[in-house]
Amino acid sequence: MSEPASISLGIATRYATALFELAKEEGALTALETDTTALAEALAASADLRDVIASPVVSREDQGRAVAAIAAKMGLGPLMTNTLALMAEKRRLFVLPQLLSNLADQIAAEKGEVTAEVTAATALSAAQSKKLAETLKARVGKTVKLKTTVDESLIGGLVVKLGSTMIDTSVKAKLAALQNAMKEVG
Repeated sequence: MSEPASISLGIATRYATALFELAKEEGALTALETDTTALAEALAASADLRDVIASPVVSREDQGRAVAAIAAKMGLGPLMTNTLALMAEKRRLFVLPQLLSNLADQIAAEKGEVTAEVTAATALSAAQSKKLAETLKARVGKTVKLKTTVDESLIGGLVVKLGSTMIDTSVKAKLAALQNAMKEVG
């Protein structure tokens, strides 16, 4: 990991840990989870929001006004709103994506959940998602939340990342393995 990336991750981790501990003390973890999810979705959907938090050209005051307006519009709780205001004041909004990811991980750990990143060749039905989550739960012994994406280049099958474990049952991977085997023979 590069030095600037590790510094950003360190900043995000400190803010996330402080915010998580405050929410835990106040019994507001459910509200924090809702705010974290909503803010992550807003960041993913809005290039303008990503530009505002990352741009060194936008002043502290403008960043502060922008996140205050967004927090009010989204109905974010006081803990998240105050944290965003503090981050704007300290010019730390650029770590917001890492902060949200870290918060989601801490909340999931507190709830005894793990997140599996699933890449499928086609969109999974509700029944398929439920069966996959149950299968993974039996394997790891914790509730599994699925974060699903679609990649048609897989041709068929799934790629599942659960912690440090990766299970690749895609046709693309099987074809690549077959191609390597054929190279070795020929």
